[in-house]
Amino acid sequence: MPEELKAMTLKTEDLIDYQDGAVVSREIIRKETGTVTIFAFDKGEGLSEHTAPFDAMVQVIDGKAEIIISGNKNLVEAGEMIIMPANDPHALNAVERFKMILTMVRS
Repeated sequence: MPEELKAMTLKTEDLIDYQDGAVVSREIIRKETGTVTIFAFDKGEGLSEHTAPFDAMVQVIDGKAEIIISGNKNLVEAGEMIIMPANDPHALNAVERFKMILTMVRS
């Protein structure tokens, strides 16, 4: 965990900035049991379909995203979350610029 984030009150949206035409990420916590990463997606950007061997939770903190899990489309907005089950194919698309926190649990 970055030292500047420890034991501090932080405004989540301010931990990462948008970049035109890009997906930006910043790892907040890395442990053997899982990770917490914050992402910023420009409109039209996304992550192609893939799988992960462990459960993950997406919390949208700004904007709106389409999150597809096993072919089912979900529109997720600021203040909402969705759980992506282990080994289920999933993809993300930025309907508009959005920021999210991805929590991956390995155990």
